[in-house]
Amino acid sequence: MHSIVCIKSVVLSTPKGRMSRSPEKSVLNPFDRWALEMALQIKEAHGGTVTALSMGPPASESILREAMAMGVDQGVLLCDRAFAASDTLATSRSLTAAVRHLSPFDFLLFGVCAADSDTGQVGPQTASFLDIPMVGHVTRVESANGVFTLHRQLDGFLEQYELASPPVAMTIHPAAVEPRDPTLGALGTAFDSAFPITCLDIAAVGLEPRQVGVFGSPTRVLSVKPVDKKRVCEWIQGDPAIQADILVEKLVKAGLVG
Repeated sequence: MHSIVCIKSVVLSTPKGRMSRSPEKSVLNPFDRWALEMALQIKEAHGGTVTALSMGPPASESILREAMAMGVDQGVLLCDRAFAASDTLATSRSLTAAVRHLSPFDFLLFGVCAADSDTGQVGPQTASFLDIPMVGHVTRVESANGVFTLHRQLDGFLEQYELASPPVAMTIHPAAVEPRDPTLGALGTAFDSAFPITCLDIAAVGLEPRQVGVFGSPTRVLSVKPVDKKRVCEWIQGDPAIQADILVEKLVKAGLVG
C-alpha cells in the first residue's frame, strides 16, 4: 500500500511581524506528526511505502528529512518560485498535481490544520480536486476481509466509515496516535546530504504559473499588523443585579452581544 502524507513547515515565532523560513526558525507542523504516525502504522500493519510531500522553499527540506527519520520512505518537495504566496486553494491545486504525479496511492493523509494559519482547508480541498472520498478527524484505521474501516471523533460523536477500496483522503485527530520520536542515528542518516530528497518544480507536475502562487490565489491579504496586547481591568461596583445590567450594557456597546 502507498500512503502519501502532506506536511507543512511552519514558523511558530514571528518577531516584529516578519516571517523567516530559514530551517532553524521553521518546524514541522505539530498536527502533521499525527498524520505521519498514522501512515507509518498503516505501513507496519499492511506493508507498503510512505511518501512525505511538502510545498515550500528549499528550507522546507528539513521537515522532510525529519519525516524520513521517523520512518518515511521518500521525501518529495514541491519547490518553485511560482508557488510563492499561494493561498489554501492554490496550495491544494499544487498538491493535487503532485499527488497525481506520485500515483497510484491508497491513503492520502493530512494534519487537521496548520499551526500558523489554522484553516483546516487544504486536506478537504485536495480531496475535492482529486475527486476521492474524504474523512476528517480520523482516530483509527482498521481492516478486515479487505474492507477498511475509518473511525472518527467529531462534536462528541463516534462515527465509522467503511471503505470498499482505496484511495481515500483523511485528516488525523490529534488524539488518534502517539507520534514516535526519531532516534539520533535515524536523524543523522536522514540529514546526510547523500540521502536524496526529490524536488519537483511547476513543470514537473504539469501546472502553469496562472494556476498557482499569487495568480492562482483568490484570497488577498489586505493588511498585517501586530496584535494589540494592551489589557484594561475595570471593576464594576454595586449589587449583583446592578453589576449584571452594567456588564450587559458594556458588552452591547462593544458589539460583543446583540
